[in-house]
Amino acid sequence: MKRVGLTILTMVGLATCVQAQVNSGPKAAANAPLKLIATIPLPGLHDGDFDHFAPDIAGHRLFLTAEENGKVLVFDTDTNKLVHTIVDVKAPHSALFRQDLKKLFVVDGDDSAVKVYDSDTYKPVGRVDLAADADSMVYDDLTKYMYVVNGGRGAKTPYSYITAVDTTAFKKAREIKVESDRVEAMALEKNGPRLFCNITGKDAVGVFDRSTGALLATWPLPAGIRQNVSLALDEANHRLFVVTRQPGKLIALNSDDGKVVASVPAVGMMDDLAYDGKQKRLYLAGDQFVDVFEQKDADHYYLLGRIPGSFRAKTAILVPELHRYFLAVPHHGQKTAEVRIYEVQP
Repeated sequence: MKRVGLTILTMVGLATCVQAQVNSGPKAAANAPLKLIATIPLPGLHDGDFDHFAPDIAGHRLFLTAEENGKVLVFDTDTNKLVHTIVDVKAPHSALFRQDLKKLFVVDGDDSAVKVYDSDTYKPVGRVDLAADADSMVYDDLTKYMYVVNGGRGAKTPYSYITAVDTTAFKKAREIKVESDRVEAMALEKNGPRLFCNITGKDAVGVFDRSTGALLATWPLPAGIRQNVSLALDEANHRLFVVTRQPGKLIALNSDDGKVVASVPAVGMMDDLAYDGKQKRLYLAGDQFVDVFEQKDADHYYLLGRIPGSFRAKTAILVPELHRYFLAVPHHGQKTAEVRIYEVQP
């Protein structure tokens, strides 16, 4: 554990860096890793969280699940305007767009299903029923399987499922049972069969063989660290990034054995984590701030910038093809909901 403290900024150094980024004025803003270039107001929404984005790169669209408003919002990324709203959903959490099929898959937690829409007409064309509280998902482009977390707390069961949904046939392919009532984000390796998931109910990371469903390993979080909600994988460097809320931490694990190689304070109440392997940056969207970390090498990380966010603005997506970072800001008090669009700076 001594190595963890030596491989990153100290707590004092990080606090100083954060304070400098937030308070040093125009110079700091000029050097920030993200530059705000546009805002899309969403006056029709009431208070309530967003959950996740999904891109349609070729179609110049972006989908956003307005979970607590019961809507899926569709944006034109050329004009930066809201162009459509899907309203026949109850609590949409995550989404996937398949360009080859021209289909949009929406995980609806309160309706216990993955709903399928024609992406041209936005009309429903199918569904795959799941257990209650269907939530996070990750997509395997090789098999065209969408792995969806469902069950657990919302289903009032002490266990959860990770269900592989065949997005070509619109049916379940297999299920992985997880002995915890809360499972959050997942990550897949491309050069192997492993599926990593945050077993948040046990403050641990689970490693499964997604082809057989077998549990390969369970890696507990360090003592005193809880609520692991986000995951990202740097497969080339054998690093798995875990973000926690209590306290706010960015933790880098060796993805071969689960050992902690770095741990650094980060924004709290965060949800979406993005890793950019080309720029070697991590983007963490949380309450009031977006933290951007630079990966100096596999074991060394430091805070590159802390961007002012907003109340519970923890839903975001990095779209490297557009050099854009999108942040969803919920309606709160007198503040109208909006999507902020940032240009990624070199």
